[in-house]
Amino acid sequence: MTRTANAVWNGGLKDGKGTLSTQSKGLSDTQYSFKTRFEDGVGVNPEELIAAAHASCFAMATSAQLGERGITPQSVESTAAVTMENLSITKSALTCVITAPGADRAQVEEAAQAAKAGCPISKVLNAEITLDLTVNV
Repeated sequence: MTRTANAVWNGGLKDGKGTLSTQSKGLSDTQYSFKTRFEDGVGVNPEELIAAAHASCFAMATSAQLGERGITPQSVESTAAVTMENLSITKSALTCVITAPGADRAQVEEAAQAAKAGCPISKVLNAEITLDLTVNV
């Protein structure tokens, strides 16, 4: 499976702007710029997209890991906070709330840790990955 995205940049670094689109059309001519990346401009930025990818990948991987343990979660809510320092991604801090009424807490925690290590985005990141987990059983 191959997925694609396209980015176009026009102009200089600080005064230019760009658009990006994804194959699925989830993003279509979405704006990005120096201001969206390094200040408070309106639009997206690469680090935000990595955070979205990590949060969604982790949530799906957690659901899969829970399923392997015979647990169907009511919900898996995850957030990823990606930190960039000195033009390098240094950390992705995952926060997750899993609601799985009647499930064994230890199995849920084990599944989340397996997902943290095994989700494809975690595997590609060359950064510290942490997990703050809340389990509602």
